[in-house]
Amino acid sequence: MAKTKELSKDTRNKIVDLHQVGKTESAIGKQLGLKKSTVGAIIRKWKTYKTTDNLPRSGAPRKISPRGVKMITRTVSKNPRTTRGDLVNDLQRAGTKVTKPTISNTLRRQGLKSCSARRVPLLKPVHVQARLKFAREHLDDPDEDWENVIWSDELFGKNSTRRVWRTKNAELHPKNTIPTVKHGGGNIMLWGCFSAKGPGRLIRVKERMNGAMYREILSENLLPSARALKMKRGWVFQHDNDPKHTARATKEWLRKKHFKVLEWPSQSPDLNPIENLWRELKVRVAQRQPQNITALEENCMEEWAKIPATVCENLVKTYRKRLTSVIANKGYITKY
Repeated sequence: MAKTKELSKDTRNKIVDLHQVGKTESAIGKQLGLKKSTVGAIIRKWKTYKTTDNLPRSGAPRKISPRGVKMITRTVSKNPRTTRGDLVNDLQRAGTKVTKPTISNTLRRQGLKSCSARRVPLLKPVHVQARLKFAREHLDDPDEDWENVIWSDELFGKNSTRRVWRTKNAELHPKNTIPTVKHGGGNIMLWGCFSAKGPGRLIRVKERMNGAMYREILSENLLPSARALKMKRGWVFQHDNDPKHTARATKEWLRKKHFKVLEWPSQSPDLNPIENLWRELKVRVAQRQPQNITALEENCMEEWAKIPATVCENLVKTYRKRLTSVIANKGYITKY
């Protein structure tokens, strides 16, 4: 049935005024072009409530009782990864039959929203202490020191996502994250580097990387990147503590090449500004919607080369803020 148009306040007031001067409902309806039943309803409302304004409407009753709301809210608070299907089954066992959208709407009214779980490094106490030590030791380093660092990392193909129920700004609470460790895999693997002066080389790694392959990558790409970026004498190389990076043979190779290596705390991608550059690259490539691995590789190379030097400069210029955040967060993962 089509929804009828609501009468204006002026029209409702005219109905009451005409009624008060003695006109019948039929006469009022004819004069104002309204149905007799509509006129009668307005007059009855006025007689009962002494107003023609809209009254508060109760609406349809909630499908989930207050007790049921408390139950599902308590469930997702204890385990944010609980699915809507699990909650539907819990309520059905309690005698309430609802749909998944009803679950979503109910939890949203409680301030809980379904969001993708953040993947964060698995931090053990030893990692937390190492991160704090690094941040405190380097907090007062001059900006020039960070500008003389070549930052590097590997980017793996995207992993599957998990969803959690959480409140706003609670994305980094341990219950709302997925702890991860460094690993290979995915659809594509890249190695890249950059400095405050701009992006360095980016290459695709087509085979499973081992220590020997990693050293070959450095041999063919690190020094050429340093030259292209016009790094100052005594520049410093940064890489994380992946076993391929910390292998005895790799350390010896770096020593023989006289490369200075930044001592790095494990499980600290938030301290490496290249992670932000990877995010920039992903956004740019996603906009191009590559349809296969070949196109994906080409798009990655093209978009990496287009990243402005100013983006790289700003990432390094604000490095002290990362260190401050680690200290403020007592060594735990930060928003970076």
